[in-house]
Amino acid sequence: MGKVKRLLTGRVGFFAVVLAAFLLGLALRGGAPETDRVGPDAPEAETTIWTCSMHPQIQLPEPGQCPICGMELIPLKSADAGSQGPHALTLSPSARKMAEVTTSLVARRPVEKTLRMVGKLEADETRVREIAAWVPGRIDRMYIDFTGVAVRTGDKLFDLYSPELYSAQEELIQAIKATGQLSQSNLESTRRSATRTIDAVKERLRLWGLSPAQIEDVAKRGIPSDHVTILAPMAGVVLHKGAVEGAYVQTGTMVYEMVDLSVLWLKLDVYESDLSWIRVGQSVSFEAEAFPGEPFEGVVSFVDPTLDERSRSVKVRVIVENPEGKLKPGMFARAVVRAPVTGLDGELPLLIPASAPLVTGKRAVVYVEDPGQPGRYEGREVVLGPQAGDDYVVRAGLSEGERVVSHGNFKIDSALQIQAGNSMMNPADNGPEAAAAVIDASPQFRLQLEDVLGIYLEISAALSQDNLDQAAQASSRLPQSLGAVQGDLLSPAGQVQWIDIDNGLALAAKGISAADDLGQARLAFFDLSARMIQAVRSFGVSDRNPVLVFNCPMAREGAGADWLQSTPDTENPYYGSQMFTCGSPVDTITPGPGAAAGEGPTNR
Repeated sequence: MGKVKRLLTGRVGFFAVVLAAFLLGLALRGGAPETDRVGPDAPEAETTIWTCSMHPQIQLPEPGQCPICGMELIPLKSADAGSQGPHALTLSPSARKMAEVTTSLVARRPVEKTLRMVGKLEADETRVREIAAWVPGRIDRMYIDFTGVAVRTGDKLFDLYSPELYSAQEELIQAIKATGQLSQSNLESTRRSATRTIDAVKERLRLWGLSPAQIEDVAKRGIPSDHVTILAPMAGVVLHKGAVEGAYVQTGTMVYEMVDLSVLWLKLDVYESDLSWIRVGQSVSFEAEAFPGEPFEGVVSFVDPTLDERSRSVKVRVIVENPEGKLKPGMFARAVVRAPVTGLDGELPLLIPASAPLVTGKRAVVYVEDPGQPGRYEGREVVLGPQAGDDYVVRAGLSEGERVVSHGNFKIDSALQIQAGNSMMNPADNGPEAAAAVIDASPQFRLQLEDVLGIYLEISAALSQDNLDQAAQASSRLPQSLGAVQGDLLSPAGQVQWIDIDNGLALAAKGISAADDLGQARLAFFDLSARMIQAVRSFGVSDRNPVLVFNCPMAREGAGADWLQSTPDTENPYYGSQMFTCGSPVDTITPGPGAAAGEGPTNR
């Protein structure tokens, strides 16, 4: 029932956007076209092109249905392109209301970047102690006889029979008696020598495991004990027991291994791309799986100097106070770090709502309201910084005080396409041919890259069939395949580009394998596709069959998305069964003549 509900909801949203774009197109043209007149007095018929409101690349000379999605085509006249600029559109008040256009101010204000990480609690390595035998002997009684017992400082651990300890006690007693006899001596050196002997014997007993109170008790009692009780020098939990009752131990034999769990380490996995936000001394909040909803705090104390090349992540250590012993080593935790975002030169960052930019691959565009002409919106490419909550940081392209369209931007872009204007989402001067420069790669490198592409195609096919488990399994194999790719087979420039692609592919694959639902997996698949398309365009493919680049303009809530296929029939991984055939090929990447000998790919 839930699947049917999601299917209906997806289709209702799809047709709502289609209807809005269609009605907006009519509003911009002033209503429906007039009925053609016939007869000798009728004016010469204008040439009419028919297009699809959702697939504007379809332009046919006659009405009918869209060959991609099956929708009825709408008329498009070449004169409708307008003269207000290739990326600008003016809406009447009624058209703005129909498109539900709202704008937001570009402003500077404080904002935080939220990083979400996972990790595991571990014992503090600096608080692990080994209780060893300081003197040879026999353990005749063990007070702590199993692991996991909590021990306090001064608790009894075991009774030890040791001739060496017995002799040392006897030596102490005799030294004390000798000192008493020499107390009346006139020789100061003799008295000092006797005192030094007492101090030396006491120190030896202390080093052999007796507490100061036990040593004083021997001195007062005046009788040596054949068994000495060894006390716990620290508080903690017994991790390991290395001896049993009746065992003979030598100096250095480990009897107990203990750890103080009042302080723990939380080790977090931080992606390479998020590492710049982590600082020593930062506060970290987290929740343990055992105590959902209960917050815990810690402080970043150490950032691992090495990177895990498989997961492209770095271990970060967090010190966690655990006075009540509630948290246990091995517990799984989900942590959050909130890092303040700064703009250039330390000033407050320039922010726009996250819904304002239309992001396609590495490009991001916004529609800016013309302050001198109400209802006029002009597309502009911007450089985005990190996303911080519901906002994006803008690095370049906008100024403080401008207003950008935060709702209705996709409808404006669709209306531009319907009027034969230049969509900012698919600019004519930024086609796939310009996406990447071809780099000479050896046949061996292309064969290794072909294995990565094969796993990518498995992931795409699984998502098109709504099979999250299969997509996750294929994604989990991708890091191993990436590890087999030898980047040193490339030129220095190629190696730099491959490192960037390799990092992006590994991160995206990890996002898919860790996704809880298809929505999360498809968001990560968008990043995976962008990197994979960049890879095959840059380095080529070794197979003789071409690779097709498909585009679905409806994916990612209307922002559009690309993916790769080796088959010509559309298999949409972003919608699956909801809109399996939504999308069309926009580019073909072939090995090209002599690709097996090392020539680059052909993009057409």
